[in-house]
Amino acid sequence: MGLFLAEITISGVTNKEQFNALIEKVQAYENVSVIEVQVAKNFNRAYFILETNNEENARKALQNIGVQADLVKEVRLVGKELEDVKKNNEAVNYLVEWEIPSEITMDQYLARKKKNSVHYEEVPEVKFSRTYVCEDMTKCLCFYDAPDEAAVKRAREAVQTPITSLTELAD
Repeated sequence: MGLFLAEITISGVTNKEQFNALIEKVQAYENVSVIEVQVAKNFNRAYFILETNNEENARKALQNIGVQADLVKEVRLVGKELEDVKKNNEAVNYLVEWEIPSEITMDQYLARKKKNSVHYEEVPEVKFSRTYVCEDMTKCLCFYDAPDEAAVKRAREAVQTPITSLTELAD
């Protein structure tokens, strides 16, 4: 079983109840487990982490609810154990996407992350949670609990890692 990121653009959903109904339909799909779902505060974009055998299963689970995924890629979880993420007991309210430069390998990324992560201490109001790195090294998603966007930006500067996009997540 692998982990797959599925990014979707949402239309017609304006609140948490409507969004939760979508999640339940995906959870009901055979051979796919929903590990985590985060949604933008305005409910226009969602990020599913699905556990399944292959990319096709992840795509079919979303097609089953009438949603076409903008992106489906195999990912690696960094910074947390999968069992801890499954417990869903940690609050995150910001998502940073970073398009990784093509010359960086997974080993280089992991070494860089290990070396630079100590600098999060320089921004104590921000709590780094976890990262999902696409196995093809095109991008990563990093989750934070922070008081505001400015604090997340300071944390990213401290670890010397750019931001491609920054999204405030729904509660």
